[in-house]
Amino acid sequence: MEIIDIRGAKQCQALALPSRHTKRWVATRKAAVVIAVCSGAISRRRACERYQLSPEELNSWETAFKRYGTDGLRVSHPDDRGQKVIRRP
Repeated sequence: MEIIDIRGAKQCQALALPSRHTKRWVATRKAAVVIAVCSGAISRRRACERYQLSPEELNSWETAFKRYGTDGLRVSHPDDRGQKVIRRP
């Protein structure tokens, strides 16, 4: 993970983001990007450019994270009916 210095209005925070050269997207790395975008630490545009993601792919990560948390970002996870059938990018 790469530590990115994010300057806030009142304080400086360190945010651990995956390397810009990430090729293997495990759930925790996807979650780190989603959290950074949702918190405003990195813009959607910058995240897509940095990680070579399409806006649709980032949207799918956000939707899965909001619905299921980090588990929703795994390649397969339980859906609403409790079956393991959903595949995520």
